[in-house]
Amino acid sequence: MIKEKIQQANKEAVARLLKAQPTIVGIGTAGKDVPGMTKNTVLHAGPPITWDKMSGPLKGAIIGGLIYEGLVSNEEEAIKLIESGEVIFDSCHHHNAVGPMAGVVTYSMPVWIVENKTYGNFAYCTLNEGLGKVLRYGAYDEEVIIRLKWMETVLGPVLKETLKLSGEIDLKTMTAQALQMGDEGHNRNKAGTSLLIRELAPYIVQTSFPEKDKVDVLKFIHSNDHFYLNLTMPAAKCSLDPLEDIKYSTIVYTMARNGTEFGIRVSGLGNRWFTAPAEIIDGLYFPGYSTEDANPDIGDSVITETSGIGGFAMAAAIPIVQFVGGTPKDAINYSQSMYEITEGENNVYKIPALDFKGTATGIDIQKVVETGILPIINTGIAHKEAGIGQIGAGLVYPPMKCFEDALEAFVLMLEEEGEI
Repeated sequence: MIKEKIQQANKEAVARLLKAQPTIVGIGTAGKDVPGMTKNTVLHAGPPITWDKMSGPLKGAIIGGLIYEGLVSNEEEAIKLIESGEVIFDSCHHHNAVGPMAGVVTYSMPVWIVENKTYGNFAYCTLNEGLGKVLRYGAYDEEVIIRLKWMETVLGPVLKETLKLSGEIDLKTMTAQALQMGDEGHNRNKAGTSLLIRELAPYIVQTSFPEKDKVDVLKFIHSNDHFYLNLTMPAAKCSLDPLEDIKYSTIVYTMARNGTEFGIRVSGLGNRWFTAPAEIIDGLYFPGYSTEDANPDIGDSVITETSGIGGFAMAAAIPIVQFVGGTPKDAINYSQSMYEITEGENNVYKIPALDFKGTATGIDIQKVVETGILPIINTGIAHKEAGIGQIGAGLVYPPMKCFEDALEAFVLMLEEEGEI
């Protein structure tokens, strides 16, 4: 009897995910639009964590966020403010938000507003800063703060007016098209960013802003192939959130990492986190760096894999192996192996190299523990010290303990309810 209840609940969970319709509806600011934000609130990637347990990149990004907000003027003042207890830390996921790498979100930052039109829930994400020395990798020097201020005063407002002219943008269709063009939605977003520019450019030029601002915005987006990542993430987030609290479901609706711990949340277990130490990424390092320099796995971008793209769709983005390591055959094998641990296939996100088979969708903790196969994640590698930035990219798996602990808790719940 309970087996049938679990099967039915899991079918419902995947059905909700497949019915999701993530759509860009606007640009806002974290303080006004993200639920529960205050001027002293700092959101971060991954499960909740305290200052004393945070990694170098996360601490650096938080210091930078406080300087950007004008709450402090330097690192020393930032640490003093943090140690006073006046700064409120919380997981982005507790506020309908996601953030790449350190994932720091503060009050004044512009954010994408993405709505799941099917269920009416929202997700938020900051705008991608570009490459090089950036806040998400823990950098906080003057160059970083100046860029963030430009994003607040120029990029955000230009895009906000642009979207008022263009109207809403269907992210599901755009991401499906990007997969057909060689993206996988996590580390390769060349097609997604290009499609977004095509959608926005005619309206950017119609905005009331000075020509220089419009040119600068177009150049900024064009210079950063990762710009679309900050849309695949909230698209996945708002698609997965309706899976929370489906009784008896063993489907994972959140995977996230804060640079110290990896955490998952499971549909039938509500908003409870199951965590274990984050792993070191196996990949290709930039010249002069090695695993000795690497921070453990960090960022909310694994929400893409949770939804069935990212590493799960590597077979659609075979050139990515030149960035994360491996061979074209490996990319195909990774995608194929994910069908062993998932409930279904995506009806929109399809992989040409697998005869247009839908991506593996709906990670089931039962299947992960039974098969010993872990979700594959492709991701960037951050230096363990704040501010140095990205030092490579590669592949990583979640700790099995997260799934084992979640399954134990699920069985205990069933026992307490007299189901087994």
